[in-house]
Amino acid sequence: MKKIAKSLIIIFAMSLFNCNSIFAAGTTSSGNDDADLYKKGKNLVYRAKKLEKKNKNMKAEKLYLKALVNFEKAYTKDKKNPDILNYLGYALRKTGQLEKAEIFYLKGLDLDAGHLGINEYLGELYVQTNRIELAEKRLEVLAGCKCEEYKELKELIDNN
Repeated sequence: MKKIAKSLIIIFAMSLFNCNSIFAAGTTSSGNDDADLYKKGKNLVYRAKKLEKKNKNMKAEKLYLKALVNFEKAYTKDKKNPDILNYLGYALRKTGQLEKAEIFYLKGLDLDAGHLGINEYLGELYVQTNRIELAEKRLEVLAGCKCEEYKELKELIDNN
């Protein structure tokens, strides 16, 4: 009788475990898919930046392309998030899609004209495309922030 009871308890415990596993497999950890996409994309960008510093540009570009997919999906779900637009523009710029990058940066500025990242990165795009006067306008927006974005864009403009 004790063996049967033990067997039943084991079978019952295993069936509970299997049901929980099946249920867990169908859910996301946070329940906020667009935030997860944004976070994944952002992590890929950080990894790509590290590879660029090591002159591993081909590997970095592959990560930027993967990040771009995440940001595009996140953008389809949330078109009012300037942070998504900032990183979408950044990934596009890093993969050589400068015209598209500019469009998304400008959309981001429509939502938040003072966004530090967008102003810096759009300024960098303007320097990259030899439109220094437009880059200087982005720098003016950043002038009062005493932030890293201002310093980096100013240095880039001064060196061109």
